[in-house]
Amino acid sequence: MAPKFSPEEKQLSVAFVCLGNICRSPMAEAIFKHRVQELGYAPYFKKIDSFGTSGWHIGESPDSRSAKTCKKHGVPVSHHAQQIGSKDFDKFDYVIGMDESNLSDLLYIKPRASKTVVELFGKWRTNMEFDKIVGDPYYGGIDGFEYNFNQISHFTDEFLKQEVGALD
Repeated sequence: MAPKFSPEEKQLSVAFVCLGNICRSPMAEAIFKHRVQELGYAPYFKKIDSFGTSGWHIGESPDSRSAKTCKKHGVPVSHHAQQIGSKDFDKFDYVIGMDESNLSDLLYIKPRASKTVVELFGKWRTNMEFDKIVGDPYYGGIDGFEYNFNQISHFTDEFLKQEVGALD
């Protein structure tokens, strides 16, 4: 399938958001960046980043279990937690929340005039074996991070297919 647009026509910017920006959203950022690079679609993206709705962990590295899971699958992680603010909506075409609480917070802080698409990552799900919600694995074991990795990988591929036309 050919991409729906050329990098000369437009480049997308995507932000992933969870509560603290140490588990799910940095994992989503890392997986998404990795797949974009792997597929040669970096020219189609101007910015890929992640944030938290809270400021609890600003400046911290991702949770060690999140980073370990990514590295186990050959996905590099390089991020420090940051909090999203209303001005960030000017920088992104898509601001993607991991769960309903994130989505609600994002819709609350999104400026009225913003054209940014705010959605749950699960919107792009086609495999019903995965939950639509990317659950917070923080208080559980490593299995939750592994599930999130597989779920986010699926959502990433589907986003690239549906929004960019990047995959067959």
